[in-house]
Amino acid sequence: MIRALFTFLGCVALALGVLGIFLPLLPTTPFLLLAAFCFLRGSARMHAWLMSHRILGPYIRDFQAGRGIPLRSKCIALALMWPSLALSAWFMPVPWARWLLLIPGIGVTFYLWRLPTRPGGWAGNAPDGPDRSRPEPTCPDQINRE
Repeated sequence: MIRALFTFLGCVALALGVLGIFLPLLPTTPFLLLAAFCFLRGSARMHAWLMSHRILGPYIRDFQAGRGIPLRSKCIALALMWPSLALSAWFMPVPWARWLLLIPGIGVTFYLWRLPTRPGGWAGNAPDGPDRSRPEPTCPDQINRE
């Protein structure tokens, strides 16, 4: 029962994380980390799939290893977030609520500024890190097959 609950919560967190890629006020990385945690407790197969995913896996592995976020990713995130917030403020019918959009904007900007910055283009391309052309095994079943 508990494993099924963790798997369900992992699926919800994964869906929110993927939505966060496209929606500026919804964070991606915290939901992906939550999904990885939930899948680790609920489903080894889903955890292995998420960690070896071509797009999402490197972001989770880099964050867990403390390698930070590439400068290019930080710049793109901020360059997309602030115009989106400005556009949202433009269409906001309640004038005082426009100022509330500054709270997540400043919070996310500060959060990205405090994270370690890694040179390189996208996640998984760390020049000083280990060769990660193949995902690392994440469960004993995968280790035995190699």
